[in-house]
Amino acid sequence: PDLRGEFIRGWDDGRGVDSARSLLSQQGYATEDHAHGLPSRSSTVTDSTINFYFDETWTASGTDIIKWGNTNDAGLPAPNYGTFKTFKQSVSGLGTSAVETRPRNIAFNYIVRAA
Repeated sequence: PDLRGEFIRGWDDGRGVDSARSLLSQQGYATEDHAHGLPSRSSTVTDSTINFYFDETWTASGTDIIKWGNTNDAGLPAPNYGTFKTFKQSVSGLGTSAVETRPRNIAFNYIVRAA
């Protein structure tokens, strides 16, 4: 197979890590869906605020609004943002999303089996 510019990923062969793959099959890149915290000086962070900043559609991942810390760790000024809310970032439309982040790759058999 032509492996130029490809990452080699060990073939699963029934182990259960990537079971839908066949030997020498190609797999595209993917970015794992994930969450980010967004500090705000206002008392609440809303979906419309997120959309205004990023011009993207974000969905709240829960009601986890918490106060930003007031401690002064490592001698740096403590941030005074007011609230901190976590939003789940959707990567749809920005590429392929999956349960893992990976480069494009080819399933390869690292083990040479005796006939």
